[in-house]
Amino acid sequence: MCTAQRIVRRTGAVGVVLGVLSALVGCGTDSDSDTLIVFAASSLVDAFAEIGAAFEEQNAGADVMITTGGSSALRAQIIDGAPAAVFASANASTMDAVVEAGDTAAQPEVFARNRLEVVAPAGNAGGVSGLSDLARSDLFVGLCAAGVPCGDLSRDVLGEAGVTPSVDTDEPDARALLSKIVDGELDVGLVYATDAASAVDDVVAFATGVDMTTPYLIAPLDGAADPELAAAFVDFVTGPVGRAVLSDKGFAAP
Repeated sequence: MCTAQRIVRRTGAVGVVLGVLSALVGCGTDSDSDTLIVFAASSLVDAFAEIGAAFEEQNAGADVMITTGGSSALRAQIIDGAPAAVFASANASTMDAVVEAGDTAAQPEVFARNRLEVVAPAGNAGGVSGLSDLARSDLFVGLCAAGVPCGDLSRDVLGEAGVTPSVDTDEPDARALLSKIVDGELDVGLVYATDAASAVDDVVAFATGVDMTTPYLIAPLDGAADPELAAAFVDFVTGPVGRAVLSDKGFAAP
């Protein structure tokens, strides 16, 4: 018998996501089990893995499948018809596009906030000390790509500080960028504070000096197979358990 299990999957490829979802559909649905497909920004991977497990414990028969990636890539998949039940975005404009496409089943809610930090690999061989170091041409510098929430916020922060970055690579999401920094492929980059905290033994982090945060929004989607379960998950994320987990992972309150 084929049964769905809770999955936290990170991807930037539409075909991979749709292939996984098609496989789940092909399994059929057990009478005592509901699969809840959640699309979430890559920076939420750790928090939503914990929230998903807690939701399953409190909702017998529910299996939470969490797919994480760049919010803009997930938005495109939702608009193209991917059968997700819930969407959690790392900025407002990405969620707005899903709302405008008519794909949300309720008004999105802000459930957390995040900010950026300057991050260098452990050991800090490049001698990074702050935001201005992203302008150094002697360093390998990475940002999230433009159009991705962390990329757009990065450019806003740099612009506010008057720093013109010497960018060597644009990554599809914050976790991809963090991975290259941890591996020493880059000397410096801008990632979310929560991502930096998740790799505290592998990186050194510095405040940007710019007071700028990004809101995270969540909404149930119009195409959810089980609308009540999708709404219940959103309530769980925005409720006491979800907020406690998000706070523990370094996210600020809405």
